[in-house]
Amino acid sequence: MTQASRRVTFLPPNTRTDARRLLLARGLRAFGDGFVSLLLPYYLTLLGYGTVEIGLLVTATLLGSGALTLWVGFIAHRIRQRALLIAAALLMALTGVAFALSTGFWPLLIVATVGTINPSNGDASVFGPLEQSLLTRTVDAVHRTALFARYSLVGAFVGAVGAQSAAAPALLETDFAINPVVAVQCMFALYGALGVACFFLYRGLQPATDASGEIAAAPLGQSRKTVYTLAALFSLDSFAGGLAVQSLLALWLFERFELSIVVASTIFFWTGVLSALSQLAAAPLARRIGLIRTMVFTHLPANVFLILVPLMPNLTLALIFLMLRSALSQMDVPARSSYVMAVVTPSERAAAASLTAVPRSVASAASPAIAGWLLSLSTFGWPLVICGGLKIFYDLLLLNRFRHVRPPEEKPPSP
Repeated sequence: MTQASRRVTFLPPNTRTDARRLLLARGLRAFGDGFVSLLLPYYLTLLGYGTVEIGLLVTATLLGSGALTLWVGFIAHRIRQRALLIAAALLMALTGVAFALSTGFWPLLIVATVGTINPSNGDASVFGPLEQSLLTRTVDAVHRTALFARYSLVGAFVGAVGAQSAAAPALLETDFAINPVVAVQCMFALYGALGVACFFLYRGLQPATDASGEIAAAPLGQSRKTVYTLAALFSLDSFAGGLAVQSLLALWLFERFELSIVVASTIFFWTGVLSALSQLAAAPLARRIGLIRTMVFTHLPANVFLILVPLMPNLTLALIFLMLRSALSQMDVPARSSYVMAVVTPSERAAAASLTAVPRSVASAASPAIAGWLLSLSTFGWPLVICGGLKIFYDLLLLNRFRHVRPPEEKPPSP
């Protein structure tokens, strides 16, 4: 290990320094996603659009991201992933500029479809699969889950800071009398600038990380059945998650409790912090009970808490269960990413990462429109109840199908 690697104490042992670049890029993107996911419904509300239009636009963002991720999954074995990440960073920059200059519904819909706007607090974009594939090449199997936990930790914590930053337009309006629409457009321009910063980070990745020595990226082969089964299960989880993406959860809080963007940004800051802190427990828990059990046994209670949120009679109780849900709901993320990378061959990882990530966008693309329609009928929070129920069904299916499919580094339980 180099001297530079030893200085990066945040990274697990035996980790290449390119992991630091990938984690920094993840942080920059998470910061942008954090404020954009809250400002998107706020911006559309300022422009006079209703819940149905907002739901349709959120659907467009997820559908476009899913289609782009699927395409990348099929071509990742022919084009270097570093080049794909550089292109995606440029697209992020252009997306921010386009949103800053647009107010009409149809231009916004087109940009949302072809751009990189992420309405969720997760990584529902083309970046995630590519970064995860490269990240796997910077660490050994023993420390892979720990590195993915740090990757998720960075995303969740910096995303929380980004969510808090969503209050900036309202503060600018109050303190400096800046038009709120213009203030939000400045935040979209900042999102574009973050894309430029990611561009330079990706350009600095070492060729050895991109090529992984003699291991070249390849399309799915012997792992095809496993990947397709996981993708099918993830599609159910993603469809459910689309009913309660952060943009729509914020919209529900706006509608149900008449919250301001400032209060909502503070709420999502703390939910993000709780999600981030929970990532620290993912790796040790996975070492103790396995990746699949970590995914299921943390996800199940989180979804029960989500179902209880709209049943609460006041904001305080609703926030308590929302916080409890946030403390558990993202612990499966590093375990899931690590598991996918572990059960396929090294050459298939890029394709597997993309093809299992597609459902997180494509399958969830229809549900925001449904959620927007449901919210137009009632402020009760039916999307949250349906989301929690479907996710519980997914958890049980995943445990039943994959509880005996263990990664190479997991030893079978003692008799």
